[in-house]
Amino acid sequence: MEIQDIIVSHDNTQNHLDGVSTTIQKGKITTIIGPNGCGKSTLLSVMSRNNIPKSGHVSLENKDLIQYKPKEFAKKLAIVYQQNDVPKDLTIEKLVSFGRLPHNTMLKKNHEEDSKAINWALACTNLLDKRHNDLEALSGGERQRVWIAMALAQQSEILCLDEPTTYLDIYYQIELLELVKTLNEEHGLTIVMVLHDINQAIRYSDHIIMMKTGQIVAEGAPRDVITKEVIKEVYSVDAIFNEDKKLGLYMVPLGI
Repeated sequence: MEIQDIIVSHDNTQNHLDGVSTTIQKGKITTIIGPNGCGKSTLLSVMSRNNIPKSGHVSLENKDLIQYKPKEFAKKLAIVYQQNDVPKDLTIEKLVSFGRLPHNTMLKKNHEEDSKAINWALACTNLLDKRHNDLEALSGGERQRVWIAMALAQQSEILCLDEPTTYLDIYYQIELLELVKTLNEEHGLTIVMVLHDINQAIRYSDHIIMMKTGQIVAEGAPRDVITKEVIKEVYSVDAIFNEDKKLGLYMVPLGI
């Protein structure tokens, strides 16, 4: 995916984009980080066609996003938001089945392919044994996995996640990020996600986009982007970095 000179304007000074250009690498995990209001989620919404920029354009496989028909685009990219309304009296399996809508028409349905895709999505998210459970009975972490399963059932090539670990306790945060890693490494999905936790971004990303006030300040491999100089510039916080044999590089904030 190629993003060129994107400008998104808002009445306030937050969540705008000011001439953003970048490339989303196929088969990699790209994480967008930065302070609140810097434009992280706005950039993700432009990639997913939920926000039309004032100028600039985004292309996927050398085709402008606006040229894709809705169902055609849904086969290319799926997105899971930070918060989702949970329908009453709906089972996990039923919600996940909605991910098959881009592949079906009123005149043509492939029940065998749908069943395979739904079962695969449930297996990937470890929800097979709960497929008949109601959504309302699930924990926050389980609900997030259900929405990811629905996105997986679309069988899209790119999966976008908008702050997927927000409101989850640390156990479910790690569980979800390990799932993201598995989807990328074992199933070849291109992942683009917005995170707040810098250490999680370092650990689970191939490529990091660091933003501030609607612009990209730095991007590249985690070790190249997450430095004490960049952290000071973007977050106005002093930090030191340590190395762990198991976890690798991690950051410790010192203060302002």
